[in-house]
Amino acid sequence: MTVLKTSVLVLDCAEPESLSRFYAELLGATAGPAGGDAELFLVTGHTGVLLGIRRDPHHLPPSWPPPEDSQQAHLRILVAEDSLDEAEREAVALGARPVTAEEDGTRPDSRTTLRRYTDPAGHSFVLAAVAGRSAS
Repeated sequence: MTVLKTSVLVLDCAEPESLSRFYAELLGATAGPAGGDAELFLVTGHTGVLLGIRRDPHHLPPSWPPPEDSQQAHLRILVAEDSLDEAEREAVALGARPVTAEEDGTRPDSRTTLRRYTDPAGHSFVLAAVAGRSAS
């Protein structure tokens, strides 16, 4: 029998309290310290823990875009196609920094349906449109 498990992606940063609040607001979730681990903060949504943020006082932000177009670990946040512009405004208002503003012609306004950012601590994430349904 397999032991029941769960997993969560954990991002390291110097100030986990503020980064966990950034993701909680961006994802419509809550943030707080993990029980028994003062260095770990959890971002929790209606389906459970979405993300962990761990204190690392020596953290250095990853480089993005990576050299030679190699894929790098990043968060992909799914957004309903008709809410992508609004999600982008929310992310930037919370402190996200746009990395690329590609034009791929997939939308009437020539904006891409995949938009890349870094969070306030420098981690990569993407807002990606989900066609034909809501992102939930």
